[in-house]
Amino acid sequence: QTSSSRVWGSGSLLLEPGAGERRSCGVRKPGACGVRERAPGCGICQPHTMFVSDLRKEFYDVIVTQRVLLLVASDVDALCACKILQALFQCDHVLYTLVPVAGWQDLETAFLEHKEQFKYLVLINCGANLDLLETLQPDEDTVFFVCDTHRPIDIVNVYNDTQVKLLIKQDDDLGIPAYDDLFKDEDDENSEDSGNESEGSEPSGKRRRFDEVAMERRIDRNRQRREWEDRRREILFEYEQYEYHGTSSAMVIFELAWIMSKDSNDMLWWAIVGLTDQWVHDRITHIKYVTDVGTVQRHVSRHNHRNEDEENTLSIDCMRISFDYDLRLALYQHWTLYESMCNSSYTYANLKLWSMQGLKKLQEFLADMGFPLKQVRQKFNSMDISLKENLREMIEESANKFGMKDIRVQTFSVHFGFKNKFLASDIVYSAASLLENIEKDDGNENFIEALDSLSRSNLDKLQHGVELAKQQLRAIHQTVASCICTNLIISQGPFLYCYLQEGTPDVKIYSKPICMKLLCKHLLKCFVRSTKNKRCKVLPLVMAAPMDLEKGTVIVIGIPPETESSDKKNFFGKAFEKAAESTSSRTLHDHFDTSIIELKTEDRSKFLDALISLLS
Repeated sequence: QTSSSRVWGSGSLLLEPGAGERRSCGVRKPGACGVRERAPGCGICQPHTMFVSDLRKEFYDVIVTQRVLLLVASDVDALCACKILQALFQCDHVLYTLVPVAGWQDLETAFLEHKEQFKYLVLINCGANLDLLETLQPDEDTVFFVCDTHRPIDIVNVYNDTQVKLLIKQDDDLGIPAYDDLFKDEDDENSEDSGNESEGSEPSGKRRRFDEVAMERRIDRNRQRREWEDRRREILFEYEQYEYHGTSSAMVIFELAWIMSKDSNDMLWWAIVGLTDQWVHDRITHIKYVTDVGTVQRHVSRHNHRNEDEENTLSIDCMRISFDYDLRLALYQHWTLYESMCNSSYTYANLKLWSMQGLKKLQEFLADMGFPLKQVRQKFNSMDISLKENLREMIEESANKFGMKDIRVQTFSVHFGFKNKFLASDIVYSAASLLENIEKDDGNENFIEALDSLSRSNLDKLQHGVELAKQQLRAIHQTVASCICTNLIISQGPFLYCYLQEGTPDVKIYSKPICMKLLCKHLLKCFVRSTKNKRCKVLPLVMAAPMDLEKGTVIVIGIPPETESSDKKNFFGKAFEKAAESTSSRTLHDHFDTSIIELKTEDRSKFLDALISLLS
């Protein structure tokens, strides 16, 4: 049974304060900020934040002699951060237990099962955007180290300085409100009244005048309190309104390895894959991506010297990472060039390949490059070497004529020995498809398979993931074509809406969040290029697909508009929560991304109506 009882964001902080509080955090009851009684007051009632500034001293040195519980979310960046941390733990013989968590319910279950054995928990890509102490009710000596890309960070997690430690880069644009704007110390207010009672021996006239002054003071104080609370609600609303992503967790954990001089080429490659995951799944802006690529590139130069002798670079178990301006064509080195162009969102959207006219344009594009059809329709490895040598330059030259000016992008590739070459995006597609492999419906098994595929000793698993990713991309683009050609995307006023009926081909893969979000992004990109309606071009998209037939639920996802200047900030998390609340829709807000929810099928229309009126 799904329910709408879960409180999201910092909902508890919005409650009005009542009487008899201990040092008030602007919440109703003692400890409602998530920290129960402890001297000298709750952990958040001190105006300093709990960002870990020294990763080695404040994090690694603390846990290196302890047993650690590692809770890892189901996304590729989290997998990569986990691999780096596992390698460090192996170096220092740290005892740890790894538990995959797909959502908040998994996180709560895992915590309850293991809380007796572990006092130190490391959360990767989960836990930052919800009040952990309120949700999990841990013992007072439990410490959470949170390395999470989800923003905004819950305000109680930020200002709790005893149990929640944030492994988060502060140079990200966090916009955290000031402590004094959110938390008030009631002791100061109460002290103003102290000593008043001792005035009882005054003559009655004086006492009356004093009572009038005291009453005025109290009224004035209540007015100031109300103004402060209104301002506080405003500040919290501004802060929590949009969901977005910060620096890749894999990059943060790699920085720790580098600080300790324990970084290796493998760890660097995982950091690159974590960053590329954010780019492939459109979680960060292009500027942020390019900036982080620059950071990583310095490490690549350090680990992969250009002046090595040739024989050494080609040894069978050698690993070499290089920086590339490569093509935005999915898996093209493991596919045919033709198939890759037909199933990459960049070329699919720009050439409008869902239409006959678009397919004709693709033929013209290939002809302009001078590539024979026989060559582009065979496996990339089997193409003529003469064509492959100048492939990127030839494609770029022709792409410019067809309006695809940025078909090449800054990225990295890896050589395992002299035979296997992979782009960072190949690994992302492969690992993501293994994570959400519907052939095995066991989340934990899929997680372990995806984690294993990141080790270069498991190339067979990586190749299996590549094949699954091809199937997934084909399915996504067939669905995009059918949605556009049958006009399934409708404008609902403030947003576009698309519902995939039960019985749609491949509908089962869209019950998984990564795949569903990829479909949403690709569909919106293509719709923007297919519609002539200028207003529709700047609208966000809400999409629903069957989730669980037995429970009678659908998965609902909202994504921001497809614009060049998009800051990738998503307001649907809060909107979904309010729409569900106002209509008593039975929803489950279980995903770490708040813009993904599960909804009872029969509540779909009233939920949608509420969303329309809310955003109009």
